[in-house]
Amino acid sequence: MPADLNGWVNNNKKEDKPKFEPPKFEPPNFIKNGGNTLIAIGVIVLFLFLLKPWVIINEGEVGILSTTGKFSERPLNPGLHFYFPLVQKVIVIDTKVHMISYKRNPEMGTMPDRYGTIKIYPAINVLDARGLPITVELSVSYRLNPKEAAYVVKTYGLNWEDKIVNPIVRDVVRNVIGKYPAEELPVRRNEIAARIESQIREQLDKIPNRPVIFESFQLRDIILPENIKRQIERVQIAKQEAERAKYEVLRAKQEAEKKAAIARGIAEAKKIEAKGKAEARLIEAKAEAMANKEISNSLDKKLLQLKQIEVQGKFNEALKNNPNAKIFLTPGGAVPNLWMNVNDEKKVISTKVQR
Repeated sequence: MPADLNGWVNNNKKEDKPKFEPPKFEPPNFIKNGGNTLIAIGVIVLFLFLLKPWVIINEGEVGILSTTGKFSERPLNPGLHFYFPLVQKVIVIDTKVHMISYKRNPEMGTMPDRYGTIKIYPAINVLDARGLPITVELSVSYRLNPKEAAYVVKTYGLNWEDKIVNPIVRDVVRNVIGKYPAEELPVRRNEIAARIESQIREQLDKIPNRPVIFESFQLRDIILPENIKRQIERVQIAKQEAERAKYEVLRAKQEAEKKAAIARGIAEAKKIEAKGKAEARLIEAKAEAMANKEISNSLDKKLLQLKQIEVQGKFNEALKNNPNAKIFLTPGGAVPNLWMNVNDEKKVISTKVQR
């Protein structure tokens, strides 16, 4: 290589710039001194974030604290509670009102609502007193006793409803309805519902520690066989016809009694009217008799003689006008007298003299 070229190369190598190195970061002294503390805090925060060692119990719920698999008898009431995640856990139990609804052709499952849970089960098939198949639709409302939540979960597990409520309801319905003939079930529906409710409540109360509180019962429907339905319909129609005939007989009887009452009233009215007329005539006759008696009592001997004189005077006047008349005086005085014309003996005139 030429000398000039070697010199240029050597000069370039000597003039190469040094490589760039970034500045080193030096943490503050307080961080250098408290590094271990920050690490511990970070670990604790990560522990709290991942394990979440607290639980919030809402209204209508209780918590069951389990320590190494052993349940605490005292339930956790609504509020914030802390526990150790590695050795403890909290089971939250719903204590709101639950319902089991037994339906025909149901969509099995659980429907949570705002205040509780509704479980859908198939309708209950039972036999009546004669062995005929009956289907019953109903619903039962209940809730867990909060004080016995740990006992219930420990004894029956989390599916305690299927082990306590459902079997009791089915057994009671079968026992009650099995004592009635199918045709009596619709008529005695209220009585049957009351007996079922009473026996469900009684059976739940007999369970040790009374873990379930019964709320209500509703008998929704009783489905009978078709032949029993038709028989009941025929009986109902016959009863309606009998009631209608009974009503018609009663109505006819009432009409007859009404007419008889009217006739009795008319007869009584006529009787009263006739009696009134008879009494009026009797009063009138008595009055006339009394008047005649008074008149008779007033006719003394002198008055009769006076009347006789007056009558005699009237005959004397008549003789003056008719001298040929024959006079016949009736003995006794002032009584009617007869006189007859001599020229016409066939003509007789009767004269009444007023007293």
